[in-house]
Amino acid sequence: MTERYKIIPEVFLILEREGKTLLSRRFNTGYNDGYYGLPAGHGEEETMREGTAREAKEEIGLEIDPKDLELAHVQHRWCDDKTNPHARVGFYFVPTKFSGEPENKEPDKCDDLQWFPLDQLPSNMVPHVREALRCYSAKINYSEFEWDKK
Repeated sequence: MTERYKIIPEVFLILEREGKTLLSRRFNTGYNDGYYGLPAGHGEEETMREGTAREAKEEIGLEIDPKDLELAHVQHRWCDDKTNPHARVGFYFVPTKFSGEPENKEPDKCDDLQWFPLDQLPSNMVPHVREALRCYSAKINYSEFEWDKK
């Protein structure tokens, strides 16, 4: 029997305040270091809302009840990894409420947390996250990214 197709799930938190979105700059991770992205991680044996709430606590210290996360965007993307090309599905959530103040809880993986207007994102941004935020701003709830590289 052939093995079934597998996808890696990812979770992302879009946190907005006063017209700006919180971005974190990757550091010492081996993947897109020096580029800004969203608080994020891999989905595990949990719901995607639970995974987003877990990552928010681990990365920026926020307490979020998973039921207070609204799905904002889904992105199906191709990862042209030379040693292991594969597909991922990213679930982007926005909290309706949370407690705590964002702070860098993983200084070994992130060297900057900063608020940016959605229409003035930094040039050094993780490409698929930039595209997801563009779609989010345009109220597009599903996108496909880099499938032309498959």
